[in-house]
Amino acid sequence: MTAAAHTATGLGSRLVNTLLAIKPLANLAKYQARQMMVKRAEKIGVPWTKTVQELRSQDWESHWQQVYNPQLQYPDYYCCSFHAYEQGNLSWDAAFEVEVAARAVHAGIWSDAGAAGDAKLRQSYHEIVRNQLSNNPQAILDVGCSVGMSTFALKALYPQAKITGLDLSPYFLAVAHQRSQQSHTEIEWVHATAEVTGLPEATYDLVSIFLVCHELPQSATQQILQEMHRLLRPDGYLAIMDMNPQSEIYAQMPPYILTLLKSTEPYLDEYFTLDIAQAIVAAGFHPPTITRNSPRHRTIVAQVRS
Repeated sequence: MTAAAHTATGLGSRLVNTLLAIKPLANLAKYQARQMMVKRAEKIGVPWTKTVQELRSQDWESHWQQVYNPQLQYPDYYCCSFHAYEQGNLSWDAAFEVEVAARAVHAGIWSDAGAAGDAKLRQSYHEIVRNQLSNNPQAILDVGCSVGMSTFALKALYPQAKITGLDLSPYFLAVAHQRSQQSHTEIEWVHATAEVTGLPEATYDLVSIFLVCHELPQSATQQILQEMHRLLRPDGYLAIMDMNPQSEIYAQMPPYILTLLKSTEPYLDEYFTLDIAQAIVAAGFHPPTITRNSPRHRTIVAQVRS
């Protein structure tokens, strides 16, 4: 058993889970986690408060209507508190703060990166993926695209490709849609579950899943991998970037920080104990390559098994 698995299932983690089951303590942990992010952002020059105020002042109704799928039924696992938001990703608060939060959280990955940590993390991922692709993809699906940070990065790297961003949150997609219109960037935004996308099979050369799997129960991850296999063309590629359960950082994380982290990530234990390589093979892919791309992240690349 790895050190990360010990972190996920050991005595310390079980104690944290017990504490988080007490509602007032859980709420306090979420509040503290959020305050830490806001303070870190402002300290490193990320204008959290100003950015959110500007977003709140805009009219989002037309963008919402462009992306919202009224037929969509949200999975039960999605309708819970995420990232210190009581309504999880189904809220404007989450949509307006996700980018500044990412820049704040990823500022701590490398000691010298600061506010550029998020961009450096994305670059490290794309360099690994690009080196393993046999040719430039012509159709790319970005799963769990959020407000489009990962999607716009893919469009910049592969400008000739048709890019589709898929997410469960219409709030996130509304922000992404507005940004693509403002920048005149041609991206298709799809409001759907990743388990059953409704997209035609054998459509994509590359599926990218960036910082999503740690937010899923194992059963959802397994279903999504099967759906991605259906959507990829023969010899297409699946690329995943996420937390690395084998990182010593998580094994050595102080209990207080672990508590704050788990208060905002309800499925972290399931993610840390998932054998993702086995799940990828079971979904119909060749055994993946797994590459460490930051002190606490890994990039996984797998090709469809014909």
